[in-house]
Amino acid sequence: MNQLTREELYSLEEYANIRAKFRTQVMEHKRNRQVPLGPNATLYFEDRITMQYQVQEMLRIERIFEAEGIREELEAYNPLIPDGSNWKATFMIEYADPEERRVALARLIGVERRVWVQVADFEPVYPRANEDLERETEEKTSAVHFLRFELASGMIAALKRGAALAMGVDHPEYRHEVRNVSAKVRESLVSDLA
Repeated sequence: MNQLTREELYSLEEYANIRAKFRTQVMEHKRNRQVPLGPNATLYFEDRITMQYQVQEMLRIERIFEAEGIREELEAYNPLIPDGSNWKATFMIEYADPEERRVALARLIGVERRVWVQVADFEPVYPRANEDLERETEEKTSAVHFLRFELASGMIAALKRGAALAMGVDHPEYRHEVRNVSAKVRESLVSDLA
């Protein structure tokens, strides 16, 4: 539905000319697509714009201009674009101190499956996590997870009518919630829904 195509991407030369302006626009857009969940975790909600930026940056960094390489980048990042009935997010566990992060990741195994979103009085929705590959071992979880929250049609309709939106984490070692997601973030996320 909302997949990026090669024709919509800028060439390396075009991107070099507009990169600063495009980056400023994307960073402003991203501000309304993140929800901090306590002091050490954040949900960064992805969409077409954030993924175009990611693809353009990868093409630039890797100097990819051949059709096969571009196709591979699109195949990697298109699955992170919501398709009208879901939200897709990068869940990041953030500890500045490396030793503190190592200890926390050992305690937080399974945390990615305990993140939730809730529309009004509907039951919380837990994500499908890391559909691309496993990101935890018996010893630790990863600091980065990719989540997909599938929303029922009634939830989508309620959100479009202005229903409240909450999010949180209910892992035994990390519990935080945001009872009322800000209006700007909520509005941006509702625009992802068909």
